[in-house]
Amino acid sequence: MAEAYDNGAMVNYNGDFSKSDRKHSRYPQCIVWTRISILSWVLPFIGHMGICTSAGVVRDFAGSYFVSEDNRGFGRPTKYWKLDVDKVCGNSVATWDKAVHDASEEYKCRPHNLCFDNCHSHVAIALNLMRYDNSTSWNMMNLCVLVVIHSENVSWAGFLKTWLPFFMLCGVLATLILTFNLQ
Repeated sequence: MAEAYDNGAMVNYNGDFSKSDRKHSRYPQCIVWTRISILSWVLPFIGHMGICTSAGVVRDFAGSYFVSEDNRGFGRPTKYWKLDVDKVCGNSVATWDKAVHDASEEYKCRPHNLCFDNCHSHVAIALNLMRYDNSTSWNMMNLCVLVVIHSENVSWAGFLKTWLPFFMLCGVLATLILTFNLQ
């Protein structure tokens, strides 16, 4: 089954997006994730997170006092987690969009702090405002874990961008360790 969104794209209920959606980075009612060069190479579960409106427009806290709209600072999403609008308080797309908007307006007034108030916190506030899954205890830590568990790669290229540098780094470290142990 598929449902139509305002942008005219078709999306399957199981989260499969058409090639057009992926090409334009449209992931309606999703949390999207992008790797951060060097940091994600070492810790591939750490990256940049945003939340999409019902039309698939990505909103992300990209820096102090700045929430971008479809202009991601770290590139196109490599992973997405499709959320269920029926788990929003009131089961409403309008509630979803208002929560994303209100969280973005709040974060336009905040300084960015890499460890304590960042893009993950912005997404958590949006989920708390919409009372997603009847919860107001969303935070950057549980989002980090849940995105790793529930997200899907947008493509094979997205998978490789996320994991290949990590495995290459592990291979280099293993080679160095073996080299020094053999001497």
